[in-house]
Amino acid sequence: MCKEQIYSFHLCYYKCKSCDYSLHKFCAELPEIQNNHHLHPGHSLTLSKSDLRFKQWSEFKWRCYVCNRKWKEFFNYHCAICDSNMDIICATMSEQKINHPSHPHQLERMVGKIITRCVACGDKHEGNFFHCTTCPGYRIHMDCASLPAKLLIQHRTNEIFTHSHLLNLAYSFPFFDQKLRFYPYCRVCDGIFNFHLWLYSCDKCRYYVHVDCATSKRDAFVSILQKTSLGKTFKNYKDDEHPNLLHCPFSDEGDNLLKHLFFNQKDVTVKHDGEILNRPSHKHPLNLFHTETSLANKVVFLHDPMKKIQLLCDGCVKPITAVPFYKCSQSNQQCDFILHEWCAKLPPEVQDYVGHPNHKLVFLPKVPRKLLGVFKCPICRLLSNGFAYGCMMCEYYVCINCAFIPEEITHEAHQGHLLSKTNPSPKLRGRYCRACTFSMSVLPGFCCPSCDIYIHVRCALLLPGVIRHKFDKQHPLNLRYEPAENHISEYFCDICEDEFDPWQWFYHCTTCDQSMHAACAPLILQCEQATYSSFDRCVFKFLNVKFGRMVEIKGHSHRLAAFVQGIERHGNCVECGDKLQYEMIFKCLECEFAFHHDCAYWYVDLEAEGS
Repeated sequence: MCKEQIYSFHLCYYKCKSCDYSLHKFCAELPEIQNNHHLHPGHSLTLSKSDLRFKQWSEFKWRCYVCNRKWKEFFNYHCAICDSNMDIICATMSEQKINHPSHPHQLERMVGKIITRCVACGDKHEGNFFHCTTCPGYRIHMDCASLPAKLLIQHRTNEIFTHSHLLNLAYSFPFFDQKLRFYPYCRVCDGIFNFHLWLYSCDKCRYYVHVDCATSKRDAFVSILQKTSLGKTFKNYKDDEHPNLLHCPFSDEGDNLLKHLFFNQKDVTVKHDGEILNRPSHKHPLNLFHTETSLANKVVFLHDPMKKIQLLCDGCVKPITAVPFYKCSQSNQQCDFILHEWCAKLPPEVQDYVGHPNHKLVFLPKVPRKLLGVFKCPICRLLSNGFAYGCMMCEYYVCINCAFIPEEITHEAHQGHLLSKTNPSPKLRGRYCRACTFSMSVLPGFCCPSCDIYIHVRCALLLPGVIRHKFDKQHPLNLRYEPAENHISEYFCDICEDEFDPWQWFYHCTTCDQSMHAACAPLILQCEQATYSSFDRCVFKFLNVKFGRMVEIKGHSHRLAAFVQGIERHGNCVECGDKLQYEMIFKCLECEFAFHHDCAYWYVDLEAEGS
């Protein structure tokens, strides 16, 4: 009769048992004559059908004098005295009341189309609204009022986004609840939630979506909700225009930036096991291990934390998990120098480096005048004792990974969009890394301008997509960017046992339900060496440091000490008295004598070990 849809909030309606003919309760009970209607006082209004009175019109068009809307073939109330018409909707406005679960009071439909802000979605738009006569300003657009109480997001977003459970419509997301869930992001647009606006949620999986993100244009009730695009659902670059684009995260522990830049798998140059490489930076010749056979013949084992085998490259300090690589020919004489094949191809200098544009940076196998070559890279802010590029004049040194940061990448955490390199700036104080939630103002990163998404360079390039850990010997752990499905409990790190925020990146096994901080799951053999701290989110602070070197010490009855990472049983530093746990230390091979790396000037010949 009124041609409008019957929604769940109408509660009662009439339906024919024999066919699909249905009427709103207020339409079915309309009187044939209305006397002294509040919108047309003094005259009688007669219920009629337009085509009975306007047969001379080819399309039977008429206009409601209340809302000014044009109709055809539609019931209305007609005033014979004024020769004016009022549509059924305007005539029954005072009877169109709904009981909506979002509000304790009955809501009444407002006359005509208005422009106002909807309390459900927060947007200001034109349309038909329901309002509360008790609570001024409480207005809900009809499209929002008719949102389904439950939905499967894949059915509403054309399978672009999926979730295995039904999402429930919630009418608010209180600040306290958001705090308990570590302030979640919308799974579609990555935006934040306003505490008083509606949303769709699966609390079990911590899956939350804005109402406008959870629906698509094909649904009749979202005509005012759908934005021009769903942001990250649309790919914003062409593959053929970016042939050398780096796709992150790297597949596993053995993959890294330098491999993609300097290792050419299509290289036609024939290489053989045992080929000799002489490097000016190393006093012994290096032998090439090019095939798996050469490993077996010379009893060399690749990096495998599951078997407690550590094999780290002296150049990039990353694991060597496959051939080819170079190993010192004097390894049987306690020279354990080893190098990825691609780390042996690094250029001798870097020109016009963004962080130090006035001088070129030269290749340095070891940073001079630093004990064991340990320095802090000003770009990633991580300690390193691997290869570096530096300006000796300014004493400016960067690790080899940070010397070749690409201008653009893509990342699985924000699929389909290019991420462009950004430099640290005070202007970015209000922007935070999606991985670790630290500010972008002090560290370089990558940015998606259209979505306002930021990721630190070190978080994007140093966290592999898959790792193996001895805490889960059966399955690999995958890097996760958001809470896992069907995870009903809180998230606790299996290494440090602290509760953590699942919106910060972490490693997880869905089969065993094992989880750990990204900073607690580095490529080390002793788990107690890595404990999460709020200052080292995501990236383990010694990820670029190779331990194990022996040094001669003085002022002590024993001669040799090992360069290791401190653990709890090492106690306190003999020099400063502070704890040695989680720090770089030197530990006597024969007794409990130990001291910090930073306190070593009393016990180590800095000139000999820092040259």
